[in-house]
Amino acid sequence: MPKLKTKSSAKKRFSVTSTGKIKKNAAFKRHLLFNKGTKMKRHARGTSLLNESDVQIVKKFLPYL
Repeated sequence: MPKLKTKSSAKKRFSVTSTGKIKKNAAFKRHLLFNKGTKMKRHARGTSLLNESDVQIVKKFLPYL
């Protein structure tokens, strides 16, 4: 079988923990922050784990986890 290509957009956006879970960054933190609430910006800090329903999709994009 030939090698599978990794989606370049996915390898930039997601990373894998040591237990095999997938981490993601929060959205909506790049610009126009003056009209977003403090609570929203605080909750969007750092990383979070990807939802289980989305893990199957992302694992197709990253075949060599």
